[in-house]
Amino acid sequence: MNTPRRTLLAAAALLPLALPAVHAQAWPAKPIRIVVTFAPGGSSDIVARLLQPGLQEKLGQTVIVENKPGAGSTIGANEVARAAPDGYTLLLSNTAPMSISPFMMDKAPYDPVKSFTHIAYIGSVPNVFVVHPSVPAKTLPELIKWIGAQDKPVNYGSGGVGSIGHIVGEMFKNQYKLKMEHVPYKGSSPMHTDLLGGQLQFAVDTLTQNVPYMKDGKLVGIAVTSRARAPMSPAVPSVVEAGYPKLLAENFLGISAPAGVPRDVVDKVHAAVAEVVARPDVAKRLADLGVSPEKMSQTEFSKFVTDQVTEWAPEVKASGARLN
Repeated sequence: MNTPRRTLLAAAALLPLALPAVHAQAWPAKPIRIVVTFAPGGSSDIVARLLQPGLQEKLGQTVIVENKPGAGSTIGANEVARAAPDGYTLLLSNTAPMSISPFMMDKAPYDPVKSFTHIAYIGSVPNVFVVHPSVPAKTLPELIKWIGAQDKPVNYGSGGVGSIGHIVGEMFKNQYKLKMEHVPYKGSSPMHTDLLGGQLQFAVDTLTQNVPYMKDGKLVGIAVTSRARAPMSPAVPSVVEAGYPKLLAENFLGISAPAGVPRDVVDKVHAAVAEVVARPDVAKRLADLGVSPEKMSQTEFSKFVTDQVTEWAPEVKASGARLN
């Protein structure tokens, strides 16, 4: 055998050993999708689409946003949990599929901590108690009094069964012994159709998508479920300020992936999200949407989700809300 032939065969024998390193360096080599667990128009969807162009630029690949609503946001989350842990399927994670919905089921389809790699924290946004202008209430005490004066249960809407609005609504109902019935929607957008039309008079929903209607006078904000007033709606008091601290509840937003995603991929996604969120135009838009960003390492975000699950699980179970 001549020397060139021996050299070629030796190189060929070593090629399989080099492939994993080459593959790791090549990520991402195809489009990445971000699964949103709610219908278009909600805060998760808005934030995912806000980050989309920057992530495409930073990662050098097409980023596709896919809406997978349903079953209290567990359909989309379960799809991500079951996906290949290769970094090409991500989740716009939030409070509902991580801290709420799994505890409304006899047997959750995934573990909100063990089934995911929680990669990057984006920020948090409060919910808002919002009513149609026909409702004669402008404060939480007035809302409680009005609901109590009705002959039949008052319907309240949320972005869906298992949404944070649903649980806050049930907490509100149970704590103050109110006659209320939950009307779930597949996201905020279809709920607003009924709320703006007067078919629904009251809702507990993420602040972000309600502010435009509140500014136009089409809806009335009663209170935001945060410690302090939200900069995007400074006229609306917080539940703490109004004297109802037990209604404190903020919806977090982040990027997660299936458990077992390679460390180098996690680092790339975390760095890309952090850079895009910090860009002045994105930061301003997030602020306009009522999202309060906060820097967290990947380890800190993972612990944050674990803490959220620990805090919310007993509240969800105590509410009696169930996913059928």
